[in-house]
Parts: sequence; structure tokens; C-alpha cells
Amino acid sequence: MSHSPSRRDFLATSAAALTAGVAIHTASRAIGGPVAGSDLLRVGLIGCGGRGTGAASQALAADENVKLVAMADMFDDRLQTSLKGLRKREEIAAKIDVPEDRQFTGFDGYQRLIESGVDVVLLATPPQFRPLHLKAAVDAGLHVFAEKPVAVDAPGVRSVLATCKEAKAKGVSIVSGLCLRYGYGFQALIKRIHDGEIGRVHTLLANDYRGTIWLRERQPDWTDMHWQMRNWYYFTWLSGDFNVEQHVHFLDVCAWAMNNRYPVRAVGMGGRQQRTGAEYGNIFDHHSVVYEYEDGAKLFSNTRQMRGCKNDMSAHVVGSKGRASFRERRGGMTTTGEGGDWVYRGEENNIYQTEHDEMFAAIRAGKPINNGRYMAHSTLLAIMGRMATYTGREITWEQALNSKEDLTPPEYAWGPLPVRPISVPGVTEFK
Repeated sequence: MSHSPSRRDFLATSAAALTAGVAIHTASRAIGGPVAGSDLLRVGLIGCGGRGTGAASQALAADENVKLVAMADMFDDRLQTSLKGLRKREEIAAKIDVPEDRQFTGFDGYQRLIESGVDVVLLATPPQFRPLHLKAAVDAGLHVFAEKPVAVDAPGVRSVLATCKEAKAKGVSIVSGLCLRYGYGFQALIKRIHDGEIGRVHTLLANDYRGTIWLRERQPDWTDMHWQMRNWYYFTWLSGDFNVEQHVHFLDVCAWAMNNRYPVRAVGMGGRQQRTGAEYGNIFDHHSVVYEYEDGAKLFSNTRQMRGCKNDMSAHVVGSKGRASFRERRGGMTTTGEGGDWVYRGEENNIYQTEHDEMFAAIRAGKPINNGRYMAHSTLLAIMGRMATYTGREITWEQALNSKEDLTPPEYAWGPLPVRPISVPGVTEFK
């Protein structure tokens, strides 16, 4: 694509082009109505990386009468790799019917997929595109699985909140990729907290210490946009920084433990110690944030991606009568308090599969799931932390929610795109 429209033109064109597709789809099936067990559910995958491929596999395993009929990705090689891998899985191979004319690439690939006659879409692109794709899918009356996080900035969060409200009115499902909420062990421990076993919660700790991840070397024929899209993780406009892209999981667990209440202010620090080269874009490699709730409770959030350091992915909740710990392993859900020690020994489930099982069961029953509020607010919780670490200032919840900073580039085009300056706490301004 040698030229692409501006963001405003792109969004306007996309909305107009979707109108015909929406009319066709809604005429063929009542939006939000129950789907008979004999009806084929047609699935489309938007974003064909590792997580998208996994989501497609889980969607196909979740229901007897479902087919993957369309795929979209920015790059054809990613789409083909995903499709080839899915076709190799014997248990789902017969449920894959994605001919060449339903393989879509480019910035408008998502739009053409939505128009192709699907019933369910799986959104697994870099998170910068989630608000746009989610709105288009709900406008078309489709059920949605939306990977986390659902935005990279406050305008995106506000868009998602509005879209999820519309989804509820239409009766279509939106299931979030914040998959820890679908873990049986996590659910059991949260119930104990909510039942008051550890008393009034006053302190929470969310840790995400891990090593580095993939990096793709820039090729001579790659434009700025091409390079940034291939290395989307390292650019805040695409990923939101890893405090948003990955740490959102355990931040969400803490929000869940607090009955989906969110802090009123945050202050933090962060920077780049190991990932200092230009190849690492403009994200940080460590963040530390202290969030404060209206009642004085505090959430201490720490995340780091560095080689040679101790790893720890966990959340801990301290109350007036005891404490609870969350870890992603057998025996990792524990409480200690006045009633003695407790360890979860119940059924272990594949959380990725369960979220799809529940989504498709809800579609069949005509009882849509809508995870919209917590998936948007937990995304904002992570963005709020990034705002605090990037600026060095105290950021309130209202400031974060109403921020005017829009990280979307001036246009979606395969050409030059300067890298935004790396943030400097105390210098970078809040917008």
C-alpha cells in the first residue's frame, strides 16, 4: 500500500463501507437472539500471531458446529503461517474453511473480514487497533472475543466503553482475554476474599518480573511503519508499553479482588536499563507504581523485563484478618488467616479454553456475556500507571480517563513514521 488515508478519512470510509455488510448480516440472523444447536457459527480471526492462532484453535474446540471461515492480518506471511499451523491440528482441521478469497491483508483487512459473513470475530491484533475493530464488529452485530488489553490510550478506552454499552443493548457477547478471571482456582480464591475471609483489604501487590521477549531485526526494504508493525511490542502507540500489554493481567486480578473498584490516584517511576538501544523502540523495561484507593488501601505494582533477574508473576492481597496469594501454578492459590491456612486443590482448567467454551455456550443460549466494563477499566488502570511512570507526576483516575493523548499515528500508511521520543519522568508532560 503506497498510500493510505488519514485516520479520520480511514475511520469514516470504514464506517460507510460496513453499512451494507451490517444490513446483510442482521437480515440473516436476529442480533442477540439464541442460535439453534444446528446452526453453523462462522468464525473470523483478526490478528494471526501466536495468540490469535491459539484463540482460533480454542474457538473451534468450544462448539460442535463451528467453522473458521475467514482470517485477516496486516501481513500475508503471518496469515499463512497461522493457517498452516491450524490445519495441522487433527482435532480441528475439518472445521477450517478459509479459501484464498477469505484471506484478508492490509489495514482494511478487518473490515473486509467483517463483511464476509461471519458471526463471531476473534480480535488479536496489536492492542492499538482494538477499539476500532471492536466497534466495527459490534456495529455489524457480531459476537466478539477481544484479547487484552483493549486500548493503548484514554480515547481508546472511552471508545471501548461506548462500544460495550452498545453491545449490551444489541445483545451480543464481548468476552475478554483477561483469562485469569476464567481460572477455577482464581475464582475460588476471589470468592474467599469477597466472603470476608481475610477481612478488610488494605494492601495489594502485583508482580510481573520476567525476561526479555522476541525482537525482529529491521530489514533493508522495511519502511518505518513496516518495521514498527513487525516489532509492535516495542512501540507505545501499538502495545501501550508492557505495563499495559502484559502486566494488565495481574492488575486486573487486584481490581477483581477489590470488587471491581479502581484507585483514585497513582504515582510511579520507570525507565530503560537493559533495553536501551534504538531497536527497542520507545517503551520502558521497568515500571513501579503505587496506586491509592479512596478508602486509603494501596496497590503496589512492580513489573520488569530484564535478562538475568529473578522472575515472579503473582498477586498478593493483605487484609485485616489474613492474606491471600495468586500464582499461575497448582497449589498457587492460598490464604492464611484466623481460620488457618487454605490451599486450592480443586479442578484445574485451561483458562484459555474455558473463556471460549463459555462464550459459545452463551451464544447458543441467547444469554450474552459482556466483560466490557472490567476489561476497559483494567486497561485504563494499566495506562494510568504508564502515565505516572512516563511523566513522574501523580495521576488521578479522572485525569487518566479524560486524557486527550491519542497515540494513533497521523495516517495508516506503509511509509515514514518517526519514532516518538522516549519519555523522561519529570520532563514528559501529561496530556
